[in-house]
Amino acid sequence: MDIVGSVWHAASFVLGYLLPFLFVLTLVVFVHELGHFLVGRWCGVDVKTFSIGFGRELFGFNDRHGTRWRFALIPLGGYVKFSGDADATSSTTSDTLVGMSREERERSFPAQSVAERAAIVAAGPIANFLLAILIFGGTAYFMGKPTLTPRVDSVTVGGAAARAGLQSGDLVRQVDGREIKSFSDLQRAISVRPGETFPVTVDRGGTSVVLSVTPDLVETSSPVGKQRLGIIGVQASGKPEDWTTQHFNLGQSVLLGMSETWFVVERTYDYIAKLIRGKESTDQLSGPIRIAQVSGIVASSGGLLGLINLAAILSVSIGLMNLFPVPMLDGGHLLFYAIEALRGKPLSERAQEIGFRVGLGLVLMLMLFVTWNDLVHVRSLL
Repeated sequence: MDIVGSVWHAASFVLGYLLPFLFVLTLVVFVHELGHFLVGRWCGVDVKTFSIGFGRELFGFNDRHGTRWRFALIPLGGYVKFSGDADATSSTTSDTLVGMSREERERSFPAQSVAERAAIVAAGPIANFLLAILIFGGTAYFMGKPTLTPRVDSVTVGGAAARAGLQSGDLVRQVDGREIKSFSDLQRAISVRPGETFPVTVDRGGTSVVLSVTPDLVETSSPVGKQRLGIIGVQASGKPEDWTTQHFNLGQSVLLGMSETWFVVERTYDYIAKLIRGKESTDQLSGPIRIAQVSGIVASSGGLLGLINLAAILSVSIGLMNLFPVPMLDGGHLLFYAIEALRGKPLSERAQEIGFRVGLGLVLMLMLFVTWNDLVHVRSLL
């Protein structure tokens, strides 16, 4: 019985957490590396390896251009290795070009112009943003968007809305000049501004009324950690007549996808800014363990569509993280290329080596920190 129970728990873990996690992460990593790969090929650079995961190869194949496509043992990332790269981080040294013929040198990564190398490196994060736009926009185009009218059904006694004078039946039109089209728009506009005072325009029986609202700060627990949000204490109507499904043409869907992607970018930078100022907790910084947990929760509640939308959010996050100007990340490479463009020559190999070592140290420290965060979070749930 114990053996059967252990097998059942193991199977539940694989199906409930591991597979959804691998689906989301593999999709995001594949698209990121595909961006590097396609622009590299377009620039005429030979690609030696396209790897999903790190470590020992599990299986793979060679394409007609000589690129080795491989799936590796540790599925926590991936890389594209171009001709002339010293390692998977696309660092280069003079030794990498030794023994190459003239034609091979011309098709190597270091031989390309600064602009071409920058384009190849930037293509990874850009591909992540394009994936998010495609998912958000595609979902809207094919399935529409269920929309709840931003009508107030009830107001919490003593809450921020009650203090400001909001009443049952009010239809929220604007928050600080921003048009509100749905109740989710209202929640988004309020949640990111706790403690701030701003005007809210409502339609009250055909009359436009402007109220001054200051959201209360609350701390809530979620699968990604504690979140500090602004609330005003109102409930939506939820009546059938207040629910509609918006449908979008192709152009509108693309714009919606861009808007949703920008919202994730905006929220991420807002969180980082507040974290630096000490107004946010590091509790929300997550690693693979918590991403796997969230993937399992989303898969069980939202199915494949929920997982795909989670992939869009994670894709934006990975794209942004890779743009940070930290050596070893794409942003670090772009920083080196910007310096090279300004100086007219690249930094010395010694300077680049030191930079990559510092970058590696920072990345490792971040990985250790988020893993510790994950373990503390999981322990709190036990």
